[in-house]
Amino acid sequence: MHFNNKKDHPENSPEYKGLTVNEGVSSAPTVNPYRQNKTRRKNYTPAEFVEGILAGDITMLSQAVTLVESSLPEHQLIAQEVIEKCLPFAGNAIRLGITGVPGAGKSTFIEALGMHLVRSGRKLAVLAIDPSSERSKGSILGDKTRMEELSVSKNAFIRPSPSAGSLGGVARKTRESIILCEAAGFDTIFVETVGVGQSETSVHSMVDFFLLIQLTGAGDELQGIKRGIMEMADGIAINKCDGSNTDKAKVAKTQYQNALHLFPAPESGWTPEAITCSSIELNGIPEVWAMVERYIEFVKSNRYFESKRKDQSKYWMYETINDQLKSNFYQNPKIQKLLIESEAKVLSNELSSFIAAKRMLDEYFDGMIYN
Repeated sequence: MHFNNKKDHPENSPEYKGLTVNEGVSSAPTVNPYRQNKTRRKNYTPAEFVEGILAGDITMLSQAVTLVESSLPEHQLIAQEVIEKCLPFAGNAIRLGITGVPGAGKSTFIEALGMHLVRSGRKLAVLAIDPSSERSKGSILGDKTRMEELSVSKNAFIRPSPSAGSLGGVARKTRESIILCEAAGFDTIFVETVGVGQSETSVHSMVDFFLLIQLTGAGDELQGIKRGIMEMADGIAINKCDGSNTDKAKVAKTQYQNALHLFPAPESGWTPEAITCSSIELNGIPEVWAMVERYIEFVKSNRYFESKRKDQSKYWMYETINDQLKSNFYQNPKIQKLLIESEAKVLSNELSSFIAAKRMLDEYFDGMIYN
């Protein structure tokens, strides 16, 4: 039973002294007539993206990088047009590649060096290459949460790597993201390698300076460092040089410096250096950046900087051709059917692996020529 006013309530009768039930109010409507429907994200034209990026709009930059990372053909068309129009405004940043063994403190180091740079007036973008993320989801999102101060700085832009994809594809998208970040006014780019193995080579092929982060106690660690990574390094930062580790770090510096001199002289003519630092106490962080600046000045004076940038552009042209050919081959419906048939014949020893591959490639290229 519903009561609409004071008279309807039996509690208001004389026998219930001291008891009064006031008249209620009508219930508010469940739907707010003034509430606006949530607007969908606007689809920007390539020209609008370029205008926003050149104006330093971080939201537009983020959306453009998302298009670069997308595998949808319609997104790639827009992304490539945006990249092409941004290219004349890119190339003015210092590109620093950062790698290191797990536990070396890359995230803390990037936070320390990054804050040193933004406080000195530089604009920093941190990108990552994580080929392992397809399986393990990588760790760059965790890294971003550990860069607490840097991630909220107005002069810093931290971008996690794509969540899936081959090393070639992820690396190519990172290279394209560098162009967009530079066009947006970032004068310093960090490219962090989160995965292991060939990712170091990919990072090296898109940066000006390649920095290896190492731990103290180098006597044993030297045995486990790949020769190729040591040869690629333009400098080594021995991290965690604080507290009881200080003396060990100084010994490690000497050992790494001696090891670097054993390798053939790099094409740049630069002599790689080893520096101790502490990302926690911030000791040695300015010295690491001073080393990078000395290197940039050195390679610009002997014109190696310019020739390396040109070689990198050529390298990524061929890498993109290889990546696109491979992708097109495996997405071809006829080839997908032939792959299943050929695999069965190879496993039953009816065909050799090489003959099966040649037949599929011949079929693929014949189809391209005559279609």
